[in-house]
Amino acid sequence: MFESAEIGHSIDKNTFREAMPKLREALLDLQYDLKEKADFPVLILIHGFDGAGRGETMNLINEWLDPRLIDTVAFAEANDDARARPWMWRYWMQLPAKGRIGMFFGSYYSDALFDRVFARSDRDALDKQIFDILRFERMLTMDGALVLKFWFHLTREQQHKRLKQMEKDPASSWRVTKTDWEHYERYDKIRKSAEHILRLTNTAAAPWVVVDGEDANYRSLTVGNTLLNAIRNRLAQAQGSKAELIDAPPLLAPIDNKLLLDTLKMNQSMDKAKYKAELEQLQGRLHRLTRHPRFAQHSLVLAFEGNDAAGKGGSIRRITQALDARRYRVVPIAAPTQEEKAKPWLWRFWRHVPGKGGITIFDRTWYGRVLVERVEGFAKEADWMRAYYEINDFEHQLSENGAVIVKFWLAISKEEQMARFKGREETGFKRFKITEEDWRNRDKWDAYKLAVSDMVDRTSTSKVPWTLVEANNKYYARIKILKTICDALETRLA
Repeated sequence: MFESAEIGHSIDKNTFREAMPKLREALLDLQYDLKEKADFPVLILIHGFDGAGRGETMNLINEWLDPRLIDTVAFAEANDDARARPWMWRYWMQLPAKGRIGMFFGSYYSDALFDRVFARSDRDALDKQIFDILRFERMLTMDGALVLKFWFHLTREQQHKRLKQMEKDPASSWRVTKTDWEHYERYDKIRKSAEHILRLTNTAAAPWVVVDGEDANYRSLTVGNTLLNAIRNRLAQAQGSKAELIDAPPLLAPIDNKLLLDTLKMNQSMDKAKYKAELEQLQGRLHRLTRHPRFAQHSLVLAFEGNDAAGKGGSIRRITQALDARRYRVVPIAAPTQEEKAKPWLWRFWRHVPGKGGITIFDRTWYGRVLVERVEGFAKEADWMRAYYEINDFEHQLSENGAVIVKFWLAISKEEQMARFKGREETGFKRFKITEEDWRNRDKWDAYKLAVSDMVDRTSTSKVPWTLVEANNKYYARIKILKTICDALETRLA
């Protein structure tokens, strides 16, 4: 895979001096076009052998372009915050917004490569990391991102020569570290593992560009022209070239019109005395479970969806009454902000993922993409159809990192909803709870019921199942929710 980068590419000084000003001007023009259109972000990944010009190239890109529109991030070893979350979390947090360029010096590829080189993982673990990477990059590119991946290459002899030259020069000797020489001693292992990784992640949507790193002029023009052509081609394509791919067959309502929600027995009974007794017992149980020593190795993610006026807020309050206020966070989800719209759609949920020992309660969730965005037409069919896969992958990553995820759909009958709407309108301190949007959603009751049934069918997994809550009786609903959370925690902590 590296043969073409080892044949001695070079560009003479005169050719470089002649080509460089035109290239810089063209790149700057494209960068401002990218900013104005803001249809997609550009993500540049810088990888390769020590001494092959990675740092010089990163600095050159910032020099040739407007650095105010570039988000440059150099990733080192994961800190405590990152280690407490899924390994992709810190990369999600640094993704560039639409219209901007993000440049990662080191990335998730560094994690996978050096875990293998330093025997922190075996071949199976490496391939699992590669699969995680492929899913991540697929999400980015399907969301419209332009992903450019560079591997700066040197032969073993070239790397030795380059490191020695840098050590002898007082202006650059500080840049050669003990780690560089440790990597040099493992050159063959790095090359072998890198070739395996590049081969499996060299996709049509996010291909690798292998660059001969020995000659600075050749290296600089190669990277510059690659950026120029890639951004120019993407800008020339209509609407940022977002792929209109659908990952599943069309969703049709059952021919007998019987849906999952129709099977729920809404009018469950529970009197106030029994409710109070069970509530106190369950809140104590939940408190003890979240203070269990083994909970420090886990986190708790509670996801609440449901019909308008189904009692999500009241249920959440009964949960938080049992928790240490320093350890939980309630995240209400509304329409995305401009900042959130500029990032991949799951970014705004990744940013609230709790660390080990933490608790996050989502009042509305990532399922809005396959519910309100689907029904109201805010997302294209291709986008909400692929969201099922991306949601399952998101929850899988959280679960693999130790999160206990409990998802609730609170269901009430259409008649009960009408009664609650009217009650809110007639009660002064509850009027703020009823909006015009609630009434509009009610007009699309059947469309939402179909969307919910599809959502449960496609995202209720053995590790992260949905719990459907019959919520006409608020007492019954709150007790069922608390029991479900406690049972899930006990199972995971056992």
